[in-house]
Amino acid sequence: MTDIFELFRRISSGNVSEQKTGAFEFIVCGLGNPGLEYSRTRHNAGFVAVDKIAAEKGFKIDRSKFSALVGECMIAGKRTLFMKPMTYMNESGFAVKAAADFYKIPPERIIVVQDDAALEPGRMRIRRKGSDGGQKGIRSIIEQLGSEDFIRIKLGVGIPPDPANMINWVLGVMEPEDAAKFAQRVNDVPGAVETLIGGDVDSAMQKYNN
Repeated sequence: MTDIFELFRRISSGNVSEQKTGAFEFIVCGLGNPGLEYSRTRHNAGFVAVDKIAAEKGFKIDRSKFSALVGECMIAGKRTLFMKPMTYMNESGFAVKAAADFYKIPPERIIVVQDDAALEPGRMRIRRKGSDGGQKGIRSIIEQLGSEDFIRIKLGVGIPPDPANMINWVLGVMEPEDAAKFAQRVNDVPGAVETLIGGDVDSAMQKYNN
């Protein structure tokens, strides 16, 4: 059993996890739909991205809370809540608002990772705020928070050949070549999130937007 002196020594040397101390300061929410039938679809780009962060940082997003699966990690020295809403895409805002209200986190400290059907696979855009752009998960979050002032990381999933068939497009699976480009780009998400939480939004936009 670790005595109190050893515990203090480990704290002072930085060897004790900070994950259970202090209040949450940021929320990172990946958008998607629950269920295996949706796991590889374009609309689940956000789920894929936050799972990538969890794999790199060595934590899991697997606890049920706020109508979402949640996990936590220290990112850039900030205790961060990661979320995958289980409400289905169109009602994602209910989960985000519940967490934001509980932890008193303002929209400016919420980062949402989403699919974007206006960008080709392999492209990424970071935005400080803005309208929903037709993405219904983002629309739900704006409605529930009553604000557009949250950061978005948009991951390109390809432009539909028929805009009138958007639902089938985002609920479809990318072709192998596009999937490979998308997967390569997802590798940049952990670094982008760390830069954003570190407070340097401009640097993140300059480095990762393409």
